[in-house]
Amino acid sequence: MAPPEPRPLLFRNCELGGRRCDVSVRRGRIAAIGDTLMARGDEQVLEARGGALLPGLHDHHLHLFGLASALSSVACGPPEVEDEQALAERLRGATPRSGWVRGVGYHESVAGHLDRRRLSGFRSDLPVRVQHRTGALWMVNDLGAKALGLDAPDLPEGVERDAAGRATGRLFRLDGWLRERLPGSGPPDLAEVGRLLARHGVTGVTDAGADNTPRSVGRLLEARKTGDLPQRLQLLGSSELGRLDVPAGVQVGAVKILLDEPRLPQPERLADRIREAHAAGRGVAIHAVTRAELVLALAALEEAGAEPADRVEHASVAPPDCVAWIRRLGVRVVSQPIFVRERGETYLTEVEERDRPWLYPGRAWLDAGVPLAAGSDAPYGSPDPWLAMAAAVGRETRCGARLAPGEALLPDEALALFLGPLEAPGAPPRVVEPGVHADLCLLDAAWSEVRSDLRAEHVAATVCGGHLAWQAPHA
Repeated sequence: MAPPEPRPLLFRNCELGGRRCDVSVRRGRIAAIGDTLMARGDEQVLEARGGALLPGLHDHHLHLFGLASALSSVACGPPEVEDEQALAERLRGATPRSGWVRGVGYHESVAGHLDRRRLSGFRSDLPVRVQHRTGALWMVNDLGAKALGLDAPDLPEGVERDAAGRATGRLFRLDGWLRERLPGSGPPDLAEVGRLLARHGVTGVTDAGADNTPRSVGRLLEARKTGDLPQRLQLLGSSELGRLDVPAGVQVGAVKILLDEPRLPQPERLADRIREAHAAGRGVAIHAVTRAELVLALAALEEAGAEPADRVEHASVAPPDCVAWIRRLGVRVVSQPIFVRERGETYLTEVEERDRPWLYPGRAWLDAGVPLAAGSDAPYGSPDPWLAMAAAVGRETRCGARLAPGEALLPDEALALFLGPLEAPGAPPRVVEPGVHADLCLLDAAWSEVRSDLRAEHVAATVCGGHLAWQAPHA
């Protein structure tokens, strides 16, 4: 069932561009802006009380199905779980879903290297699977390995084996293969994800799944149609997505290319993939986390000929020569400042000292004129964009250390990371003006106050396509 036609809205006494005004919304678009607008009687009136009215925030890189599944999974890593005893308690007390215990967010700082034997020591009565916080690795216990048939021959590359040839229970980059062998519980519910994002003021998202295909994204399109996912949606993914007939509010974006340093392609082959995407009228979105991955991505883009629709995802380690290179190529960067907060302590101990000054830069990109946007990478990072803004400004880890403080942004610059169009992340921020789609985020105070207190608690209401998707209880 399609969502009903949105009821007209009238924002009273909101702050827009530094001035107080009223804003009228009709048929899903901004109808009028004025000092005092006359109510027609059919509107729902929202009293802004001087709160800032912003364009709705855009999360330019997340994973919707992963986030939905994570909401019903047990946390297995920092900050919720810090040591082996806490991990064991979490897994033993976890409620199974479709016969499995599902854990997320694991990092080796908790209990070191996990495999089927160690996980069976924590819980052996049910199949268990735990995802590494990078999203690149799943670890299963003995019952999980049995359920997946890991001791059979002819398994795909990515199923790790020990010296004796036995599967260790560690599965690298095998999400699609794993999904096909899990109990048929169907795709996770996206309504809770839609509500969570709306509560944070998010009105548009880019799903960055490398394995998105016309078949796999069907549930996402259905969630948009029914209103379970009220946010506008851009899909990155396979080359086959270009054949997808998408409804209003959905667009097909770049071809996602995933680089893994242990298995990097030849530069010529990567350049060929870029040319293929360009020939089909699409850009590329290249996942590049390490210095080596970024250099390979840029070399291939240079050989193939970069286009404005091309983007680099993460660019986690970006020394000055790479920043200048990206500037010359004219491509966009979608970064994750949330990781400064959530992974900063680990970076300060595990990342090579020579690379620490260039971790998730902000100031360097802007000073070089590189179009810069932000995404959460949820569920691998918090889906709260306000936490990411605060991290981009303060550059503080959870424990208060500062990571590359010279890369700090001003609050307005941090906000702008989430205001670019889905199809052009890092472009000038969208504005609230008559005629544009009514994708809005109302704050409970003027921007001059919120900019020094970047918290999601200031979101008073969120409007997606004219629909009131969320309203704070006190608003």
